[in-house]
Amino acid sequence: MKTGLMGGTFNPIHLGHLRIAEEARDVCGLDRIVFIPAADPPHKPLVDEVAFTDRFEMVRLAIQGNPFFEISDMEAKRGGKSYSIDTINAFQAENQGDELFFIIGSDSFSELAQWHCYEQIFASCNLIVVQRPGYVVVNPLMALPSAIRHQFERLDEQAAVVHCSGTTVQFLDSCLLGISSSEIRSRMRSESSIRYLLPPQVEAYIKKQRIYI
Repeated sequence: MKTGLMGGTFNPIHLGHLRIAEEARDVCGLDRIVFIPAADPPHKPLVDEVAFTDRFEMVRLAIQGNPFFEISDMEAKRGGKSYSIDTINAFQAENQGDELFFIIGSDSFSELAQWHCYEQIFASCNLIVVQRPGYVVVNPLMALPSAIRHQFERLDEQAAVVHCSGTTVQFLDSCLLGISSSEIRSRMRSESSIRYLLPPQVEAYIKKQRIYI
């Protein structure tokens, strides 16, 4: 089974997240996408300290009805900092027959060299990098962290590179939706409309629970 892993704080999840997952699934022929909300994000503090249970529920509501989308609370169960490499390794141990694809936006990919044991991610699974507004990748090789760039080769004219371990990093063009979680939080504080930025059931949950107010 070809499984995509989609991590993030999802604070809150929005249509940009969902579109990234759908485009990765469609273009790369994935059988399923597993959304994995971060319990304790290691790279930056969680804005507004929104509880994991609330962020988990918003993701669950956002993906309901899509037969290809699933959700996992494995990072909350594991405890400690939510390092991506630990999540990838744990998922591999539990799903040994799956071929894994770590899905990431090009904005987050540009900061990957700052992540814990980031070089191990490339050797552990395939990566799918989906373009985000303001972070368009022109040269796949140059987009890689400079310290490990020598470990990759470009695949002919494709927007993909192959790691010396045999895994690949594929860069996808996308329908660029300029939506961000920070914008949604800001709009909530100013009592501006957030309609059409995220699924209506997520909007209803945010307002009912009075999150970001």
